[in-house]
Amino acid sequence: MKWIATLLISLLSISAQAQTLLVLGDSLSAAYGMELKQGWVHLLEQRLQQKNLHSHVINASVTGDTTAGGLKRLPTLLQEYQPYLVIIELGGNDGLRGYPLGQLHKNISAMIEISHNSGAEVLLLGIRIPPNYGRRYSEGFFNSYAKLANTSQTALVPFFMAGVGDNVELMQADGIHPNAKAQPQLLENVWAQLDALVSSKNNE
Repeated sequence: MKWIATLLISLLSISAQAQTLLVLGDSLSAAYGMELKQGWVHLLEQRLQQKNLHSHVINASVTGDTTAGGLKRLPTLLQEYQPYLVIIELGGNDGLRGYPLGQLHKNISAMIEISHNSGAEVLLLGIRIPPNYGRRYSEGFFNSYAKLANTSQTALVPFFMAGVGDNVELMQADGIHPNAKAQPQLLENVWAQLDALVSSKNNE
């Protein structure tokens, strides 16, 4: 009978992996300044349900988090939730603090590798930072995401905040965080890449 119990545990593990989508982000995904149900991650879960794409969304985003923080938290999250897909939306706080680009690259690369080794696919969300850090740093920061996606053969949303960051009506008073009205647009920015990944998994 022991083998039956082992088989059931194995099947439950596979089932959990087939259904769980993990979002690892910072304030842009943690619904900063608004109710959680207004954030793009909650809107994503609603859309998946409407389309009968069976994915349970875990929002592990933490306001103020950096790539180093995400890398530290990720192994435990992968072990607990066994996601089939990890959305990485991190780096903005690294850039705003002027952290070295090599550190950004190293941390995100490690998160992608850890996720892949756990059996999960990855969707990387590209971030831009204000140009006041200098063009060389700002452009190098933005281009890091495309380089990481290309090197690791990872799906990429080139600019997560496209159509939002330069629209004052969609930004909070701090000029950094999108407001509640911006959340549907953020979802659309992610959805183009995410739809194919989720649909492919549900068709297996």
